[in-house]
Amino acid sequence: MADIIKKATRESYGEALAELSSEYTDLLVLDADLAAATKTGIFKKACPERFIDCGIAEADMMGVAAGIASTGHKVFASSFAMFAAGRAFEIVRNSIGYPHLNVKIGATHAGISVGEDGATHQCNEDIALMRTIPGMTIINPADHVEAKAAVRAALDFEGPVYMRFGRLAVPVFNDADTYKFELGKGITLREGSDITIIATGLMVNEALMAADTLKAEGINARVINIHTIKPIDRDIIIKAAKETGAIVTAEEHSVIGGLGSAVAEVVTEECPVPVYKVGVNDVFGHSGPAADLLKEFGLSADNIADKVRKALNK
Repeated sequence: MADIIKKATRESYGEALAELSSEYTDLLVLDADLAAATKTGIFKKACPERFIDCGIAEADMMGVAAGIASTGHKVFASSFAMFAAGRAFEIVRNSIGYPHLNVKIGATHAGISVGEDGATHQCNEDIALMRTIPGMTIINPADHVEAKAAVRAALDFEGPVYMRFGRLAVPVFNDADTYKFELGKGITLREGSDITIIATGLMVNEALMAADTLKAEGINARVINIHTIKPIDRDIIIKAAKETGAIVTAEEHSVIGGLGSAVAEVVTEECPVPVYKVGVNDVFGHSGPAADLLKEFGLSADNIADKVRKALNK
């Protein structure tokens, strides 16, 4: 059996930007003094003349990005999710969202898996915040292959995009030769008729492992990857609700306002079925090794499988 390759999606992000730099000569990348961590430094090395370090001033950086976008250039603005979505929220809302400018926000170090950086940097609220901005597209890729494809899709899309990337290296399960990214469309990774697991980001691989465990117990769980949180794929969710009767969502984000909330909003309008959420349960994180924290906060295949069993028992 081949070894499982692991890669952090923040690295995929930096690599994708560098690879696209020669194809898109009007592409500029901004960072807030974190290029080594966000991996935009890879782009900086390839195109130093098109890289701008705005310093530790995330709100200012979003304003600069808005100005650049207004001239017709393509621009990515990058920082940790806590700063890109949290500290700079007002500027993102008023200077990027309101005029619907073509700014792509590359937010890295999202979620509990930031690990030792602790509660102040473990942003579990960013998807909820960005969902409230009218016209904002939100992408949360699951692995290296999907992340690179998502960066290109965001670049080709006209309008503001929030992209969420992780610090932790995660398994690469998509095949680069066959994978196709389609903005706003979920992907059915496993067929199943007993229940549906809908996951996003690093929880997609955990959902696949949970489905394997459940299959050994005679439970056939459908697994859907929702890489685009907004606009969400309503059709794939409604179909799953009608055909399996219950849904478990899994995300490395608060259970308030993220994927679980978005899925629940769809099914309550179209096909009311129970929706059970696996995520961060309205608490702050704390410092510790990422892998240990994910288990502690229930962001694991085992917890997804337990949630499925409880759902079926009900």
